[in-house]
Amino acid sequence: MPDALRAHFEARGGEHSGVLGVFLCQASRLPELITELIKIRPKNPLPLSLIIDTGLGGVPKAISIVESRSELLALRMVEMPAPSDVDEVWLERVSEFVPEDVERVVEPRRGVGWLDGVRNVIEHGSWPKIRCGGLSTENFPSVDEVADFLSVVSTASGASFKATNSLHRAVRHADPDTGFTHHGFLNLLVASARCLSGGNVREALEVTDGEALAAEAADLSEDAAKAVRALFASYASATFDEPIADLKGLGLL
Repeated sequence: MPDALRAHFEARGGEHSGVLGVFLCQASRLPELITELIKIRPKNPLPLSLIIDTGLGGVPKAISIVESRSELLALRMVEMPAPSDVDEVWLERVSEFVPEDVERVVEPRRGVGWLDGVRNVIEHGSWPKIRCGGLSTENFPSVDEVADFLSVVSTASGASFKATNSLHRAVRHADPDTGFTHHGFLNLLVASARCLSGGNVREALEVTDGEALAAEAADLSEDAAKAVRALFASYASATFDEPIADLKGLGLL
């Protein structure tokens, strides 16, 4: 926790702070986070995304803890995995537990009927989250699965989504250590743009030419860029330096 906070505050004070989003922390580690923040005494409350790893029933208590330390923490987002069926009652409870001014992010499990779960999440005013990687092959969705997800989200009025896991690099690539093929966050961004304009989404997700992706992203009009960012609203990365280095290398910063 001390290392994570140190890195976050260094990035927040650096020249690329505009790229940085919220600090992610599991509900089970809130006491640890608060203890370290008391030592740091930040000038402004830390923008926080609370990851619920204690079950839906633990949400009210976790949010109460955050709100009781408003001098240290500013709750911006609450994220949680959905049950297998993503039923109406469960989603209603999520809406009841999380304040209206806080983004609700729900991750339906990939599998049979998962796109119906994505639609249900959107209909209840939450952002669906797509997991793009992990520690095994099963954690990496196929190009078709990502394209189908984007199609559902982009056709829903005013919907936004978040992506997570194994997205620290801009461009699709094979990890030499694991052999896993990782999706790139720039691929996702360009694919989102094509979703909105009727272009070839699967092709964008498969591209490994970073310069071609960067050129397409840079060529977006201001209105198109804003529409893409409203759709692809956020993604989680385990590092800050690698995404920044990729973006600088591609001439996008």
